[in-house]
Amino acid sequence: MTHLTRASAQLFVRSEDECFESLSELLNHCRWQQAESIDLWQPPAVLRPINQHGRLMLSAGSDGAFALNDWSFSQLCGLARVSKETVNRLSVDTAQVVFGETLPSGNKPVQLLTEGDRLRSIHGSSYTRLHNAELLTMLSEFAVDFQPPQRAATGHTGLYCGEQDLFCFLIDPLGWTEIDGEAFAPGFFVWNSEVGRRSVGVQTFWFQAVCANHIVWDAVEVVEFARKHTGNVHESLVEIRRIVEGLVAKRDERRDGFYGVVRKAMQTALGDDADEVLQVLSKAGVNRALAAKALEIARQKGRFTVFAVVDALTRLAGELKFAGDRTEADQRAGRLLELVT
Repeated sequence: MTHLTRASAQLFVRSEDECFESLSELLNHCRWQQAESIDLWQPPAVLRPINQHGRLMLSAGSDGAFALNDWSFSQLCGLARVSKETVNRLSVDTAQVVFGETLPSGNKPVQLLTEGDRLRSIHGSSYTRLHNAELLTMLSEFAVDFQPPQRAATGHTGLYCGEQDLFCFLIDPLGWTEIDGEAFAPGFFVWNSEVGRRSVGVQTFWFQAVCANHIVWDAVEVVEFARKHTGNVHESLVEIRRIVEGLVAKRDERRDGFYGVVRKAMQTALGDDADEVLQVLSKAGVNRALAAKALEIARQKGRFTVFAVVDALTRLAGELKFAGDRTEADQRAGRLLELVT
């Protein structure tokens, strides 16, 4: 088992306007952002930095001038092959001169992603965009039972979208089932960037707990897939869908199997009378005093079924003083379910 910290790493780097309450709210935001964004293609030769009222902006020929955010400014520095840290120390007029002398002048077009009068990103022709809304639309269709975990200590839900990337942490709170005698629930992370900040990807897992810092504890069966934003990036939606559907199918299979065991345990008697049941419990390692108390509780249900006795033992285990004794008692009670598997 392993601990997963991807969601925890998001907690203290996200501003309030990047946090969302629900998947539907996040999807609506991403759809609006996609509708407002426009891809423009221009050769580098027409890109010209200008000083507009003391603010550095990028003129894109006949498409107009656009304000830069932190990410598009970083990409502009990369395109010009100048240090972002150095340019940030210059006056706007000096920075305009630096970019004017260092930006490439070829005719191979670059793609500009704009939103109103803002420039969100600058990319070469090999970059292929996958919109956040496309990823979330797929998830809303194939991961219908999944939702954010409990709020973190910061109040964040685990759903984030900023100017650079998207990140979602989702679990199925009703998907608990038993794996090797312990309780696990399914969950996954997905991420993407419309502006080239990170790859698109998914990580699915089965977990035992999520703490207040959104660290996923004791995860098993961890599956991860990621792909860069190249020409075939939209094929990643098919792969992510396949992985999420696989998680859902495994959840249903395990849940149905577990429910089947429980149903059978509710119908199967451990013995015809108390003495016979006490012998079964003794062979399972349950001490006589604890077994006698369990039978008194189970007797109230009318029959000494496997489920009634296991349920009674589990309740009594919760009253034990020491954690080690509680764990041992739970394990012995759980082994009784093996009688009906």
